[in-house]
Amino acid sequence: MDLKDKKCVPCEGGIPPLTRQEVQPYLEDNPYWEYVEAEVPFIRRVYKFKNFKGSWEFFDKVAALAEEEGHHPDILVQWNRVTLTLTTHAIKGLSENDFIMAARINDMQ
Repeated sequence: MDLKDKKCVPCEGGIPPLTRQEVQPYLEDNPYWEYVEAEVPFIRRVYKFKNFKGSWEFFDKVAALAEEEGHHPDILVQWNRVTLTLTTHAIKGLSENDFIMAARINDMQ
């Protein structure tokens, strides 16, 4: 099943985060998302727009999807760009939910 056709499942913790090796195939399915190794690993993507209105409209769409899925990215809205960061806080790392959200957000463009 294509990731964009999946739904996020609630994560209350108790499962291990994906390993770097497990993350790689998900990254291949989500072009333009960057893996960032940190104390809590995350994926990030920057979207560019012509102006602030375009950035804000995209933010609104992402916010609505996040509410629908119950999985919320960190969002930085700037004049002509939006930076999205995804991680699963309950497990302090990446889960399939992060890549489902990435695929669904990619599908908005």
